[in-house]
Amino acid sequence: MLLCLTGVCLVCGSLLAAVNAVTKDIIEETAHKNLVASIAAVLPEGGELSESQASEAPGIGEYYVLSADGAPVAYAVKSTTNGFGGALTLMVGVLPDGTVYNTSVLEHAETPGLGAKCTEEESHFRTQFKGFSGELKVTKDGGAIDAITASTITSRAFTLAVKQAVDMVSSLNGGQSNE
Repeated sequence: MLLCLTGVCLVCGSLLAAVNAVTKDIIEETAHKNLVASIAAVLPEGGELSESQASEAPGIGEYYVLSADGAPVAYAVKSTTNGFGGALTLMVGVLPDGTVYNTSVLEHAETPGLGAKCTEEESHFRTQFKGFSGELKVTKDGGAIDAITASTITSRAFTLAVKQAVDMVSSLNGGQSNE
């Protein structure tokens, strides 16, 4: 009995390892394609995009600078906060003056039908960030950002991720922001 169970475990473990080895490159390639598409979605067209740059700012993993004629035009910032269901990772496009250009959700674990509405590109929640410059807080906290109905935690987390990106860009540009 023990020998049979050990054999089954070895076969299953070997199959899992084989599937992991076969799909690893495909998963990495898909993640890279999603990252590139996300960067393109949050930045204006034109200019030259820098390589990934690391940041030590809270919640910021990396950022990219879009430049034209040697001057920054916009920044694509990868920002992560804790949402209701786990990590919420965004790519946020920010102009040098601190105005949000656009947002894109890279990863989330929010509740389907509620907090996951933050991933809908044309939702009121997402579109209100486009061109936004000002204090990044939801209305329940005294700000101007309307939260997703029944998803205040996700809305706050999304707004915080955007704020982290704006603050990081502000620090790169000498601390000037629109708040």
